[in-house]
Amino acid sequence: MAIILRLDRVMADRKISLNELASKVGIANGNLSKIKTGKISAIRFSTLNAICETLHCQPGDLLEYVNEENLP
Repeated sequence: MAIILRLDRVMADRKISLNELASKVGIANGNLSKIKTGKISAIRFSTLNAICETLHCQPGDLLEYVNEENLP
């Protein structure tokens, strides 16, 4: 897939744990872990909004488009 999730980087920059972010966003740890590792095919805008609000970031900080020709 050409969309790469960068939640792990933003979380590291903000020094916030998966458990803490899941609690603040109001989603299960397992679901947030899937988002963090990129093992999802969709994300609700309400979830994206809550993550951005909690991490004080923009959606573009979490999502990156990479041309599929450049993927390994």
